[in-house]
Amino acid sequence: MAARAAQKTQVLSLDQALAFIERHGIVAESARRPGIVCLADAIAGEPIRGNWWSHPQGREIFAITRAVRAVPQILVCKVVDGKISFVHERLWPALVCLAERFPQERLARVRETHTVSGKHVLEQVPFPEWVPAQTTTAARRIPEPEAIAALAAFAGMTKVLS
Repeated sequence: MAARAAQKTQVLSLDQALAFIERHGIVAESARRPGIVCLADAIAGEPIRGNWWSHPQGREIFAITRAVRAVPQILVCKVVDGKISFVHERLWPALVCLAERFPQERLARVRETHTVSGKHVLEQVPFPEWVPAQTTTAARRIPEPEAIAALAAFAGMTKVLS
């Protein structure tokens, strides 16, 4: 609850959303998890009760979250409880260093595509196929305790990291 209460600044643009994700490192798109901030709540400027689609700012939430999904410096995956999560590239080396501690399907890069009929389909690029070479190199240089410390602030990771 403390992480959700701390979201007092409303995110109104893609640039603000990216700064929010960079500041927090790992952000849930809409899932509620103690210790993990929620981008949908930040866009709304308040904790959302129920589904964000029915929130008065649902269109803005949709537009900003979909724009974030298209940014190459943001890993869209399901690392937080199997739900859509955003991981800023500054944490990729730590995530890669500790990848064996996570279910591999949660580290797949998720991409949303649109079919001819307009349906949204999620496609996955398996881990480690999406990982840039420089990230793999950086991950090899990080001592495991340092990688754990980089991710330890995220309560959703504590079971995996211990």
